[in-house]
Amino acid sequence: MNGGGGRIGEMDAGALEGGAAALAAAYRPVVIRGLAARWPLVAAAREGTGALSSYLLGFDRGAEVEAFWAAPGAGRRFFYAADMRGFNFERRRGPLSGLLRYLEGIEAAAEPPAVYAGALETARLLPGLAEANPLPAAEAMGGVPRIWIGNASIVSTHFDASDNIAVVAAGRRRFTLFPPDQIHNLYAGPLDHTMAGQPASMVDLAAPDLDRYPRFAEAMAHAVSAELEPGDAIFIPALWWHHVEALSPVNVLVNYWWVDSPDMAARFDAMVYAATTIGPLPPERRAAWQAMFDTFVFRKHGDPAEHLAPEHRGVLGTPTPRLRDYVRQYLLRGLQRP
Repeated sequence: MNGGGGRIGEMDAGALEGGAAALAAAYRPVVIRGLAARWPLVAAAREGTGALSSYLLGFDRGAEVEAFWAAPGAGRRFFYAADMRGFNFERRRGPLSGLLRYLEGIEAAAEPPAVYAGALETARLLPGLAEANPLPAAEAMGGVPRIWIGNASIVSTHFDASDNIAVVAAGRRRFTLFPPDQIHNLYAGPLDHTMAGQPASMVDLAAPDLDRYPRFAEAMAHAVSAELEPGDAIFIPALWWHHVEALSPVNVLVNYWWVDSPDMAARFDAMVYAATTIGPLPPERRAAWQAMFDTFVFRKHGDPAEHLAPEHRGVLGTPTPRLRDYVRQYLLRGLQRP
């Protein structure tokens, strides 16, 4: 299925000189053309796969990588196995040099397997790479550079809990994004049995089964997309669902996730616990809890503790390290109750 709601908005690289905080505040995806056009990594990739491999291996210190490997019959898409008990790919470990040689060896194959190693911290795998290819706007937000290396492949529609700037360093990539409010039309898979951490949509974007997933047509009406060349970057806000296609025989991407608070990792856990404890209730009781959440969580009616003095606001007070530690202990006591 092609099309959707339109194209992702764009901005020039120079507009990001003030930092990435404005991007996060706007909470909309945006493509930044040419943001990393001057990276030596991008220059090496333009010379060909051999030059790209040589450049990367100049920083290699022998650390192993884990790669996903999917047979040609998987259609380049990393996904669940037919029985949903496992996945349609294998996990293989080895040195980075071996992965790069393998990609070079299958670069010209008519129907190669799909391969990628992703989310690898450059500080561990390729020390010095980030310093040679800096991205000050993301680094100023606390973004830790990670590298993704593979061939033509598809990462199924998913979301990340963090804001993200992703830079295409080699090859081309197509991004299709869905706003968070389309989650009910995306038919999310299991929340606790996932391919790489976050749940993914069950719908195959290339050939959606609208008889089985009829609401997906509405999601596509709200989708936005863009194709990126080497040196281009994209900002993906947290909780925006995104489908990523690596289009070239060899692709490299460097991305930067950053956290907006120490509580970020616990938000999804909180949602899962609420889903298991409140979701099964009868409708009228769910509605009563919805009123609670609207008041205390989503603050639909303003600050729920404004009538209390600061020293009496307890868990509704301004988050501090001390309050976060208190809340963790409070929750642990509750979870231990029979």
